[in-house]
Amino acid sequence: MQISTSLFGETCLIRRWGRIGTLGQMRIHHFGREEEAVRLFLNLTRQKRARGYRPRTIAQRSLSQEQQHR
Repeated sequence: MQISTSLFGETCLIRRWGRIGTLGQMRIHHFGREEEAVRLFLNLTRQKRARGYRPRTIAQRSLSQEQQHR
């Protein structure tokens, strides 16, 4: 998940998921205020951690990006 700004100045929460090494799927949520995006980000993070998900390390991200470019 990441929070960014669209070309039109909207705050967006971008969610990506799928098997490691594949493109997977993506969903973009648009918000009028950054606080709303942060609130959803934190709620989703709490839900994922409660189900056992953990953040990837930098090494895991690098390996995943290398696999996607092959």
